[in-house]
Amino acid sequence: MAKYTPMMEQYLQIKAEHKDAFLFFRLGDFYEMFFDDAIKAARELEITLTKRDAGQKEPIPMCGVPYHSAENYIKNLIEKGYKVAICEQVEDPKTAKGVVKREVVQLITPGTVMETNMLNERENNYIASLSHFQDGSFVIVYNDLSTGENQIALLNHGWDAVIHELYNQPIKEIVVSSNLPEDWQCDLAGKLNVTVSFQDEITFNGEYRNLCDELNDERLMKAFSRLLNYIQHTQKRSLDHLQPAKVIALQDYLSLDMYSKRNLELTETILKKGKHGSLLWVLDQTVTAMGSRLLKKWLERPLINRQLIEERLSIVDGFYQGFMERDGLRETLKSVYDLERLAGRIAFGNVNARDLIQLKQSLVKIPELKAVLQQFPEPRIKDLSDAVYFPEQIVTILENSLVDDPPVSIKEGAIIKDGYNETLDKYRDASRNGKQWIAELEQKEKQETTIKSLKIGYNRVFGYYIEVTKANLHLLPEGRYERKQTLTNAERFVTPELKEKEQLILEAEEKSVELEYHLFLEIRDQLKEQISVLQELADIVSRIDVLQAFATVSEANNYQRPRFVDKRLSIKNGRHPVIEQVMKDGSFVPNDVVLDQETEVLLITGPNMSGKSTYMRQLALTVIMGQIGCFVPCDEADLIIFDQIFTRIGAADDLVSGQSTFMVEMLEANHAITNATERSLILLDEIGRGTSTYDGMALAQAIVEYIHNNIHAKTLFSTHYHELTALEASLDKLQNIHVRAEEYEGNVVFLHQIKAGAADKSYGIHVAKLANLPDQLIARASSILREFENYDQPGPIQDQADTKQLSLFKEEERPQKSVKHPKKSEVKVLQELAKLDLFDMTPLDAMNALYRLQKLTK
Repeated sequence: MAKYTPMMEQYLQIKAEHKDAFLFFRLGDFYEMFFDDAIKAARELEITLTKRDAGQKEPIPMCGVPYHSAENYIKNLIEKGYKVAICEQVEDPKTAKGVVKREVVQLITPGTVMETNMLNERENNYIASLSHFQDGSFVIVYNDLSTGENQIALLNHGWDAVIHELYNQPIKEIVVSSNLPEDWQCDLAGKLNVTVSFQDEITFNGEYRNLCDELNDERLMKAFSRLLNYIQHTQKRSLDHLQPAKVIALQDYLSLDMYSKRNLELTETILKKGKHGSLLWVLDQTVTAMGSRLLKKWLERPLINRQLIEERLSIVDGFYQGFMERDGLRETLKSVYDLERLAGRIAFGNVNARDLIQLKQSLVKIPELKAVLQQFPEPRIKDLSDAVYFPEQIVTILENSLVDDPPVSIKEGAIIKDGYNETLDKYRDASRNGKQWIAELEQKEKQETTIKSLKIGYNRVFGYYIEVTKANLHLLPEGRYERKQTLTNAERFVTPELKEKEQLILEAEEKSVELEYHLFLEIRDQLKEQISVLQELADIVSRIDVLQAFATVSEANNYQRPRFVDKRLSIKNGRHPVIEQVMKDGSFVPNDVVLDQETEVLLITGPNMSGKSTYMRQLALTVIMGQIGCFVPCDEADLIIFDQIFTRIGAADDLVSGQSTFMVEMLEANHAITNATERSLILLDEIGRGTSTYDGMALAQAIVEYIHNNIHAKTLFSTHYHELTALEASLDKLQNIHVRAEEYEGNVVFLHQIKAGAADKSYGIHVAKLANLPDQLIARASSILREFENYDQPGPIQDQADTKQLSLFKEEERPQKSVKHPKKSEVKVLQELAKLDLFDMTPLDAMNALYRLQKLTK
């Protein structure tokens, strides 16, 4: 067995307690890593892997990063889902006996980041915990350590409901019991792409009992304790900024499952996973970072309480009407920094003087903010002004203590104002007078020696010195100058009086810097007592910012205030809020939507790429915008308040779970019909396309009938099975509508207009032509189509007459015509071509599909 040095033994002992983290082990000016940590870190950080004790039989793999630039390396690891344990020297090496004592002072994890450069200022950084109880219930606790907020949700609807809830929140890490079933742990890591951590101790810590005043359920207490214990274990410091836990009553919000949030692209796009192109991108006209975070939270949890929605809309209306005052409001908000996270940094202990100057600059704008709000005639806006509190005490503390332009470091001085502390003023006076004495000494020495180039300088190694060029050394008097250092062209000297003054100056400077650091800590502790005041102020400023943003985007894009009714949804000239912004040329075609007691299901037909999916998405986005309190993109809108939205739009394989497009389609459809109520909105797009024609058609019809007869939810159902339009005759609350398309000179022209009735024909081959499939293939497909149209029934042509399948719909009898049967390969090409959804394909997908079709033709 290898024998290690005492220092390496210390490393191994500490590492054994933090096996799931990179151990940044402080050695002098570096954080060092050893063994497997070093090998993995060298690869992940692209740094040099070296060896310790290279001359030994088994040298130890080793790599390191400078401590002063470690933050960027840590950020890199955290963004990849790793944890980093910071191990520091906790005693002075000069007085240490043996190996310097070291301890882990903080464990940084993806969910507990506090450093500004590791956080997205416009997004929350949630860590969550999940607890499962014997009665089958689950409790989820959310915490954003950077802002201090805590939220708790109780779920009683099984594991799928847990996954849907967690997916809708931007969590980076989840804390669970080590006894949680392994398949659930895999679900969390795989489907949510989060770091899974473990905490089994759930005994409640009395230090934070005040955070649980609203929790009267033992399950909630235990679940909250699990997360609190984990945060305390990793952060190892006071958490004074943590806010009381708020219970989320999920039934008070419009429910969006993970499929719907993804398909509707509320906060990020499906393909690029970015904000640009999402609904959040359109609506985010907030000025402050904390306002942007709140907007995202509102989008993820739209309201279903009509009174609360109307209150928001009235404030938005007031901001909308007062556009000149709103410009003044936005200008004032530009001077308000992130009060939420500044408060968190004060409590956490990683705030610096520049942060506090930002805080002061923000707070001095609060009276101006109140005055601007008073200018709006809307009473609810005046109420907001009355609720905004100016924390004068905090401003006074900061104004009296800190200089206006302090350095970033709080350990190098120059941050406290003159006159704030008498002792500090004395040290500074001694230091400044000493430097003046140095300047006067330099002039004196020049005169006495007649050496005009003589100068007095300073460096950290030698202190103060008198420098004389070698050409002038003969002018120095003998006996008084003591040689200190020899340079190429000069010599450096000291004198007894210079050495004496140096000691006084450096002592004063050292004591001054040390005192400033302690004074800053005292100021920070005074501000800690005002954390709750700052958090309440941040909350109301955030709400003001979001509501003015709604007014700003509504005015810019000609949105209208919706009316909320009980039974009849009616939208006149509705538009897709994102697509019209992407197009930017005013060419977007608006359409009406009507859903009422007589029409619960709209069956939409029309060619691919004609706009069926856009029409469906824009309805859902309009509903969501209305229920978060924003105006909506249309000329006029009467909206129903929905409890849930379910979508099946677009095709995507779930490769991680090994599920095909069709399986994903069926799972999403099942989720909708299992959970929807008559107050829900269901959007199903091209159900059944992932299997054979008759299978798909049968499933599509059965799903439509089930929703119509059993659920009675407002539903939009688009299909390429034109045969389903016959359902209008048998389902009294179903109405056919179609997207207009016209042929012109052999080409299809999409008009994107929704009209009553069923589409008269399909345009699949025209769409294939638009995709530039080979002319020979297009001509052959057209020929095959003409032959299909001569048969008694839809579907692929069979080689034997006795294998004919039954049609789902009765057709008029017509005489059999003698036709040439297409080859099996040609039928296969047409079948594959019909399955293509060009609207949802990337260019690479289209090229791959074309290649497959070409191989089939050969």
